[in-house]
Amino acid sequence: MTALTQLSQAIHDAPRWHQPEQFQNPQEITIVPLEGEALGAVVFGLDARKAQAGETIYRLKQALAEHLILIFKNQRLDDLQYLAFASYFGSIFRPSADNPVLATQADTGTPPDVVPVSNAVGQGDYTGHGELNPHADHQWTPQPSFGSLLYAIELPKDGGQTSWFNTIRAYDTLDEATKQQIDQLQLITYNPFVRRQYLKDNDTNGYGSSPLYRFKDQPIIGHAYPHPLVRTHPESGRKALWLNTHSEVELVNYDDQAGSELIASLREHLLKPEFRYEHQWQQGDIVFWDNQVTLHSRKPFPSEQRRLLKRISLAGGRPY
Repeated sequence: MTALTQLSQAIHDAPRWHQPEQFQNPQEITIVPLEGEALGAVVFGLDARKAQAGETIYRLKQALAEHLILIFKNQRLDDLQYLAFASYFGSIFRPSADNPVLATQADTGTPPDVVPVSNAVGQGDYTGHGELNPHADHQWTPQPSFGSLLYAIELPKDGGQTSWFNTIRAYDTLDEATKQQIDQLQLITYNPFVRRQYLKDNDTNGYGSSPLYRFKDQPIIGHAYPHPLVRTHPESGRKALWLNTHSEVELVNYDDQAGSELIASLREHLLKPEFRYEHQWQQGDIVFWDNQVTLHSRKPFPSEQRRLLKRISLAGGRPY
């Protein structure tokens, strides 16, 4: 079954409003912000297997724009139910074949709609068990994903927590001189999957290593898509730093040394604890995050402990 057929099947099989036992009463749902945290809200009472009312989806979209991540507890879904729920919020992200991302398949050039994020549990060993540095998904593509949902199915006993960083708050707390300096700058984020393959093929610098900033005397690896360093949220209008912490990047038409120092300073700022929320996963959690104005990272966990989550990413527009 192809990814497109899988999505079509999910919509075909989805519960309908005219079936009362399959319809979610909007009055059963409450949204509670995480007290004292930099971002996030918990959604109580929602069963993602059921058909959702328009007012519910509107409330959830508003809440996501305000709180940046939503946490749904105690869900029990198969892949088609998961896809049907995610499709309320947008189209599935499908990059072009020349822009590889996590789980890109050799035969199609694109990832599956539901990506298993695991450490060799027989369902997609894409991220291993090590630490993952703060990043936004698909930042190196011409139209990065607007958001993702991550569903916890199997969890390790130790480690594996995911943190999210509020990059709106990170921008808001910059001094005015820095804001004026960076507001009109364009940033290129280079594709880490292309870089990794290049290093593997050429056996230079050690497989998996990558510069944090590209100087002009260094080769360009992969496509280059300039996006604003300061991104505007399309719904709230709030500004955010559109920068991760460890990918190879380059400021457009900017001095190499000055650009490298500026990016290093902004990356240090992004990692301040007051911008961060760490999620302690429980089985059945779905976390839905706004990929446009957050970063996320993962703590390592023991390789012998199994971890399986499933991710669905939603299509976005060109950053501005």
